[in-house]
Amino acid sequence: MKKLLFVIFVFQSLTIPTNAQDNKEEIKLDQVELISSPRIEISDADNSISILTISNEEIQKSTATSISELLQQVAGLDIRRRGAEGMQADLYIRGGSFDQTLLLIDGIKVEDPQTGHHTMNMTIPLGVIEKIEIIKGSASRIYGQNAFTGAVNIVTKNNIKNDASVEIGGGSFDQKRGSLTIQKELKNSDILFNYNRKESEGYRYNTDYKNDEFFIKSSFKIKDQKISAIGVFNERKFGANGFYASPLAIDQYEETQASLVGFSTTYKKNDFTIKPKLYWKRNQDMYVYLRQDPSVYRNLHISNKVGVELNGSKLNSLGNLGLGFDLSKVSLSSNNLGQRNRTMLNMFIEQQVKFNNDKIDFTPGIAISYFSDVSTNLNFKDNFFNNLFFYPGADFGYRFNENMKLYSNVGYTYRIPTYTDLFYSSPTTIGNENLKLEKALTKEIGLKYLKNNFNLNLSIYRRDASDIIDYVRNSESEPWQANNIREIITDGFELNIGYKFYLGSLRMHSINVGYSNINDELLETNYIFSRYALNSLKNQITTTYTFEINDKIDSTIAFKNSERLDDEKYTIIDFRSSYKLNKFTLSVILNNILDTEYSETNLVPMPGFNSLVGINYSIN
Repeated sequence: MKKLLFVIFVFQSLTIPTNAQDNKEEIKLDQVELISSPRIEISDADNSISILTISNEEIQKSTATSISELLQQVAGLDIRRRGAEGMQADLYIRGGSFDQTLLLIDGIKVEDPQTGHHTMNMTIPLGVIEKIEIIKGSASRIYGQNAFTGAVNIVTKNNIKNDASVEIGGGSFDQKRGSLTIQKELKNSDILFNYNRKESEGYRYNTDYKNDEFFIKSSFKIKDQKISAIGVFNERKFGANGFYASPLAIDQYEETQASLVGFSTTYKKNDFTIKPKLYWKRNQDMYVYLRQDPSVYRNLHISNKVGVELNGSKLNSLGNLGLGFDLSKVSLSSNNLGQRNRTMLNMFIEQQVKFNNDKIDFTPGIAISYFSDVSTNLNFKDNFFNNLFFYPGADFGYRFNENMKLYSNVGYTYRIPTYTDLFYSSPTTIGNENLKLEKALTKEIGLKYLKNNFNLNLSIYRRDASDIIDYVRNSESEPWQANNIREIITDGFELNIGYKFYLGSLRMHSINVGYSNINDELLETNYIFSRYALNSLKNQITTTYTFEINDKIDSTIAFKNSERLDDEKYTIIDFRSSYKLNKFTLSVILNNILDTEYSETNLVPMPGFNSLVGINYSIN
């Protein structure tokens, strides 16, 4: 292992150009990039909430091969994977649960009503992503329910050019992968198509997988109005050794399908902007307890969500007014959870106001949500007004100068129970159809500094959550049952620093460092046993270091040190290097170089040291 790293280092050192200093260009970080929002689009520097953006360049040079691996390199995010390649992974932000974070693709909400465990099923290949926006903290006023602790918005490529590429690769655990990408720009339209295939025999018994991903995006015009269409299909088949139930359940198996079809456009006239969306999202999950004998225990769930969203913003004498609504219909067909239907309506309004020559900004707002089958009063579920929920909040910012800004925000947030929480039934687990909504009040204060090649963002937050759902029991002979029993007070601190620079005769370097500290206080309950004991990342340090040797070679080192509340500590180091030669790009990825033994959830051991080699050929 040490010899391999030494060879790579020597090879890169020998290729350092002597005139690298002459190739220096002024380094500036993007200070005006707009952050996507259902209503008001505000640049990252002007926002008064905690936002982090992963750029296309950072994605392409990262050591990650999937979104779950990429997000693990962000402080404050906890991606708890079961097995390799993120075949099953849960997304946590700032110590929340796996169903308290909202995932979006091009602003389309892709949450799963069955269970939050399927949120990360709806992901796309890294090669078609333009950027990823991570909103930390209470985002329900902006996005509605499920944005309990934050939201992740995956923004796909818009700048489509005439190009095509083929990539193949292989590595440890008999990994095989291949992808095809085609981009075509036509007279009045364009199209981007990607197919991605991954498979492996697995790093231990019954952890094999096969993953097929299809992505297509096109824009076209109808009477001079540009329409954007997107289609996504993801199918996963994998052995789930110890993934669920008990670690002793080594023969579990699962197959999932996730698909999305969406249409969107933006209409602008003077100071008025309207952004309508129409979408359909489907998820299918088939789980068997014994892979070799599915008749012992098998679940099949199929959920559909069809929605229409209309958002608008209007510049006025005070600043910027945003308002709109999102109407959707959800259905579920399940041999375990039954036949379920839900209508959801989310309405919102906010007004950004600026004072004192734009040094002070204040943005109050409120979202109002309706759920046809969830009520504040369990005895009157059919009463319209009892099925309304309110999410008020406000952001405040003070700009000291063009580089430094102090910000603060406060917001109420809710999460409705999943159908699994409400109706699941097995010999060991029982749902509870009388569950109430989880709710929380989140407060945050932070500081942003951005100047040329340096940026800094630090924040302190507190979340007071109540009626948190847990599965509990008073004796080992009883089944687990869902109940609103948890009250959790979470205090946290985050620091993110980014810096771009030149060093010696080398070309551009980029380093990003993040630190997160979480302290959870659980109030006492009347139950003896709890299934979902908190195991947040108490301390988390992430670092990515990217450097260029010349215009053909670049490398990235990713470092992560984690300490969980159960005092488990582990350090992971990954490495990637790419070499470009004409139309070919050769890449080498080394994961878990230290061969660390660790698990992220459910005592599932993660892979040790492994490697992946790939070659990409650009046709045009």
